[in-house]
Amino acid sequence: MSKNKTPGHKGHYNYQKRSEREEKRCVRYRCGLHTIQDVLRQRPGWIEVKDVGEWDFYWCDFSWLRENFDHSYMEEHVRICHFRNDYELAMKHLMAKNLKKYRKTLEREAGRTEVSRFDFFPHTFELPCEYHIFLDEFKRSPGSTWIMKPVARSQGKGIFLFRKLKDITDWKNGPRQEEQKNDAVVERYVVQRYIENPYLISGRKFDLRVYVLVTSYIPLKAWLYRDGFARFSSTRFSLSSLNEIVHLTNVAVQKTAPDYDEKGCKWQIQKLRRYLTAKHGSESVEAMFKDLDNIFVRSLQSVQKIIINDKHCFALYGYDILLDQNLKPWLIEVNISPSLAATSQEDYDLKFRLLEDTLHIVDMEGRLTGKEKRVGGYDLMWNDGPVYREDASLDTLGSSCFIANTHLGCVNDRKKQLQQLLNPIPDQKRI
Repeated sequence: MSKNKTPGHKGHYNYQKRSEREEKRCVRYRCGLHTIQDVLRQRPGWIEVKDVGEWDFYWCDFSWLRENFDHSYMEEHVRICHFRNDYELAMKHLMAKNLKKYRKTLEREAGRTEVSRFDFFPHTFELPCEYHIFLDEFKRSPGSTWIMKPVARSQGKGIFLFRKLKDITDWKNGPRQEEQKNDAVVERYVVQRYIENPYLISGRKFDLRVYVLVTSYIPLKAWLYRDGFARFSSTRFSLSSLNEIVHLTNVAVQKTAPDYDEKGCKWQIQKLRRYLTAKHGSESVEAMFKDLDNIFVRSLQSVQKIIINDKHCFALYGYDILLDQNLKPWLIEVNISPSLAATSQEDYDLKFRLLEDTLHIVDMEGRLTGKEKRVGGYDLMWNDGPVYREDASLDTLGSSCFIANTHLGCVNDRKKQLQQLLNPIPDQKRI
């Protein structure tokens, strides 16, 4: 049994696998979300233990991890749902810094051909420290739209669009000044060139939420989930208005709109893929999804040498991607604690399956061999190198038939796959 000594927190939950005493699995949970709680409670053989206690699996928020991880003894089998410093990928200014640094490394080591595949992140500057660099870029493109974002907030809080430097001055001298006058540290922001030509459906802007699971950084091992969704603005897109409801597709922002409709503002990614294929053809859409694969892998590689790898850790990331009118995907941000709260039954079902399959891959029960390329709705995307699948015979396509083992937006027959994968193999009869 594990001997993890950690302080108690109100609202923590523990789950323990019912088995022999030596094989107990005790799982802590710190979150106010029903989805993960439901997934853990229905896990065969796991029970809930409240407050302090011995735990083997901990689903926590990142703040708890920073305070307690280094003070806890963990046995070999223990797992926890964050890496200790994966804020290097999620905090907007650090992500921008790491992407820029990695791009320079690629340019120096691999040449411009490799760097050309790195053009998926908008021009970004950190304020206030890079204000003068931003000012030079701003003057070179008069009339362009820019977007300002606080580096450590979520759900669209503190974000605004602007076209004039006066807007920044007004922002500095406005309510923000009153909020921060007593703060010891000035809140940092990033300013990005706004994507002014987003892909529109029925005149509305949308972005994609895609889920990537990382079980190791050294070597890098990453899984891509087949399901995801597109989040739409409830208002038709227009550059003549800088209203946040027009431009920010976060559910937290959109649900404040008087005409918000959950069904109309969220599509399953399978539906979006079918729509795009019908309109642009399979070849263009396949190319776009390959560009998405490139974004996931390159962004993870940009922090691979920085993240503190630990065998006890895994991470479920929520990627936010924007498509422009040329079907070019742009990385907007990465969330280390993507929302697991459900806003509809369809949303709940998706996130329930996602979390259930995440636990299958973490595999506290020891049912996997480690050689699987697919587990439920997850496809192994990278395993210390690209993972390929064979889509056709060598006789018809030659070596080009080997393509990436990713199926984002494709049919997800996870129940059938899990039955084949996880059903116990009957003992062989002796002859």
